[in-house]
Amino acid sequence: MSKQARAGNRPQSWTQSASLLVDVAMGRSHADIVVRNGRLVSVYSGEIIAGIDIAIVAGRFAFVGHGATHCIGPKTKVVDAGGRYLIPGLCDAHMHVESGMVTVTEFTRAVIPHGTTSMFIDPHEIANVLGLEGVRLMHDEALAMPINVHVQMPSCVPSAPGLEHAGAAITPADVAEAMTWPNIIGLGEVMNFPGVANNDATMRGGIDATVKSGKTVGGHFASPELGRAFHGYVAGGPEDDHEGTRMEDAIARVRQGMRAMLRLGSAWYDVASQIKAVTEQGLDPRNFILCTDDSHSGTLVNEGHMDRVVRHAIAQGLKPVTAIQMATLNTAQHFRLEREIGSITPGRLADFLIVSDLANLTIDRVYARGLLVAEQGKLVIEIPAYNYPSFAKNTIKLGKKLNAKDFDIKAPKPTKHVTARVIGVIENQAPTKALEADLSVSDGIVQMDRRNDVCQIALVERHRGTGAVVNGFVSGFGYTLDCAMASTVAHDSHHMIVVGTNKEDMAKAANRLGQVGGGVVLFSKGRELALVEMPIAGLMSDQRAEIVAGKADKLVSAMRAMGCSLNNAYMQHSLLALVVIPELRISDVGIIDVRTFEKVDLFL
Repeated sequence: MSKQARAGNRPQSWTQSASLLVDVAMGRSHADIVVRNGRLVSVYSGEIIAGIDIAIVAGRFAFVGHGATHCIGPKTKVVDAGGRYLIPGLCDAHMHVESGMVTVTEFTRAVIPHGTTSMFIDPHEIANVLGLEGVRLMHDEALAMPINVHVQMPSCVPSAPGLEHAGAAITPADVAEAMTWPNIIGLGEVMNFPGVANNDATMRGGIDATVKSGKTVGGHFASPELGRAFHGYVAGGPEDDHEGTRMEDAIARVRQGMRAMLRLGSAWYDVASQIKAVTEQGLDPRNFILCTDDSHSGTLVNEGHMDRVVRHAIAQGLKPVTAIQMATLNTAQHFRLEREIGSITPGRLADFLIVSDLANLTIDRVYARGLLVAEQGKLVIEIPAYNYPSFAKNTIKLGKKLNAKDFDIKAPKPTKHVTARVIGVIENQAPTKALEADLSVSDGIVQMDRRNDVCQIALVERHRGTGAVVNGFVSGFGYTLDCAMASTVAHDSHHMIVVGTNKEDMAKAANRLGQVGGGVVLFSKGRELALVEMPIAGLMSDQRAEIVAGKADKLVSAMRAMGCSLNNAYMQHSLLALVVIPELRISDVGIIDVRTFEKVDLFL
């Protein structure tokens, strides 16, 4: 095991290594590794070139061309590619590690065998719980990784001031400080799009500090409206957006000089509709980028990471080389890292894959910084565990033991029926629908309507121990039995969301998460059916990804047994308080109509 792989040390810069790279390319010095007889996927020219050798020294490519025998010395390791494809290591342009339910270390361990060698992470979730200190924890952990894990400084904490209260706040001064940290690559998704369009001082301060540092400003325009507010948002400085769901969304962003990020996460399937801008409308693919945004551990372990996204893009009719460009070079150029990653060309970090089937992206070997890190789907290096300090744990503060009456919803007046607003879940998409339902009233308490798939949702305040509970209604999960699921992963302010058909189970689920320090749990008729503990900020487990995935699989099975057939229902559950994506949400303030960014009454 190399010290470099264990410690996550980066190679010297291109400038520092240039003399050695030149000497190896000229044959005056010998390479550490030479890979022979490969078919190079050139992301610059769009070609596949047979008979290519690559020579690597000090973690960087020194020679890429026909015949590298002059680079081989007695200590050079020679690898025969056997005519297989050589492609750059894959990049995930926008993602939240916390959505994987694991730490940066365990996320890295899970994705390396899938060919991911660069990630651009936005630790927005831990920032909402622990503030700048939480961001620094993940920043420092990322630096210790054997692949490139760049950090975007969270921009909107809380994401919608006045409509929610998070556990912490990020100020323009915090953003300016973070821009001096060694591993900050830019500003995370700017979700407060009304704030940008209205020149909010906090939004302007964070964006301006990022631009002054010469770094990238991430975007998030989660509205189907492409009128003045959209144009004002673009004029405010965000450089990319992953919130598009339609072909016209991708086209509008690229025409305005933004990068359109097309995401395929655990629950978001937004590539197929938007990629038509390239495959059908013929737009230049250089400004289209692939990403995941949110992938839970089950997806990582059982389906893959960026390799899954690339395969999906190819299946939608995209040429394999173009799909690979969108997951490598396009990402590198966007983040101003073209001289470091994104291609197999001289001087760049030696991050590459040996692939036996290009269309299916069958990855045989993964190299990062010139070191073999995975082979045949298995990690072959050691990545030491990263220990989080005590202040990052024990963050669940309920203030009291909850009981069933905390989830009673009183009718606004004496009546037998009311019309209530209902949050409508949309399968495989982040937005919700603003629905209405006629519900019965018994003894002054509004009743759920299980027959019509209307159950209760509650947001339990968990940062300050106020004991506050906000109640509402939700539809789309399909629960048919007495049950309740609670989660302290509740984007973006990460209070606790409880969804259930039985109030006793709702109380038990909420209290259980208070006992274990956070996570997600499912109860039915007083019995615990599944539990995933997440003691780190109530967001992440300290266990291996495959262990967490096993617990998550048990949770999914239990949800199905309760009648829920929704794809990736846990991910949908975790977004029900996301007050920056339309249409209807719940927060600690109340029921929020995101179309107007206003609190609204539960009853009409």
